Amino acid sequence: MKNLTKVLSLSPLFEGILEKDVLPLLSCLTFKEREYSPGETILAEGDRVDSVGLIISGRAHISMNDFWGNRSIVADLSPGDIFGEVYALSGGTSLSGVEVVAYQPSEILFLNFKRMITVCSSACDYHNRLISNLLKIIGEKNLMITEKMRCLTKRSTREKLLSYFSLESKKQGNNQITIPFNRQELADYLSIDRSAMSSELSRMKDEGIIEYKKNSFVLKLQQNE
Repeated sequence: MKNLTKVLSLSPLFEGILEKDVLPLLSCLTFKEREYSPGETILAEGDRVDSVGLIISGRAHISMNDFWGNRSIVADLSPGDIFGEVYALSGGTSLSGVEVVAYQPSEILFLNFKRMITVCSSACDYHNRLISNLLKIIGEKNLMITEKMRCLTKRSTREKLLSYFSLESKKQGNNQITIPFNRQELADYLSIDRSAMSSELSRMKDEGIIEYKKNSFVLKLQQNE
């Protein structure tokens, strides 16, 4: 439990809550822990959602699948990130429209949503802070979706890639960026063909627009002739 409270104190959901206050806050909530192996489904499409999942360790992907089984990655989840909160907002009446799959061996903490948003009888400050943090995270995720839509609405594969790299450069504050996806996952995230994407990356590298090695990229300013 000590290690758990340390991890939670570093999560955006528990921002501003001291590590010593995490355990008392957890006593106000209904929660359970579970471990998942790589490739194991944490949340399936069509599941009823009444809790918020929080990544304690490992990584997971949120994705959507169409009728033919084509996958589109919505987001990459790392320790401290949460999922399922939007569906839980409905009070458990909405079914999940996405699936969450473990990408690495992962430990997940599930927090009962109703208990999260119901202030305990002592009206503790850290419970109020938890609710405030939850609202902030939901707002930030809406912005993230808007940013992804900005990438997806670009017409060409090159435009989608450059738009994504540009956004990541701004987030990471550097022209040298590391992305959380391999090539197939990046193609799934941007909804483009992997082969066409690989060819475009090679052309962009030959033209001096980018340099890359695996999932590390360097964005280069082109010199005017």
